[in-house]
Amino acid sequence: MSIKNIVFDFGGVLIDWNPRYLYKSVFTDKSEMEFFLQNICSSEWNLKQDAGYSLSEATKERQMLYPDYKREIEMFYKNWPEMLGGEILENTRLIRPLKAKYRLFGLSNWSAETFPIAFKRYPFFEELEGIVLSGQEKMIKPDKEIYNVLLKRYGLQAGESLFIDDNLTNVVTAKEMGFSTIHLKDGVHLEEELIKMGIL
Repeated sequence: MSIKNIVFDFGGVLIDWNPRYLYKSVFTDKSEMEFFLQNICSSEWNLKQDAGYSLSEATKERQMLYPDYKREIEMFYKNWPEMLGGEILENTRLIRPLKAKYRLFGLSNWSAETFPIAFKRYPFFEELEGIVLSGQEKMIKPDKEIYNVLLKRYGLQAGESLFIDDNLTNVVTAKEMGFSTIHLKDGVHLEEELIKMGIL
């Protein structure tokens, strides 16, 4: 079955997002910064907000648990835009040529409260025909149901769709559902992979 649709994850695929961009100027000790990001405002904690939990409630709860880091915890979402390193140009520049031949979509684990900031900042988002966000759907990848939301909402067939993500678990789920996939890990170049597949 030929590819008709291309589905992009955002963070690590189209957008360079990393909390270290903010916290490297907050902490003087790198090891303390890493402790904070691995144990206090961790990726697992942030994922709960990507699934739709309130940023303000999450912040308050974390501050009660870790009062010594009250200021640093508050900064996570208050200063969130500083975590945006910019668009990944080698990938976003492919959107327009791909759009000439395929339907393009986004499927991302992202808080519904912070996504509008990125959407306004980066015009390429408007090139996509549709976007399914975990924060709006109250479910996150790799839950198969959020992939099904995308398929049903836009009338897509998994077998006619290419899914691109930097997270292997998400890629495995997409593959199980019948998507063609690209795992955008370190050392993998999206344009080269698309050429190999005959898509570009």
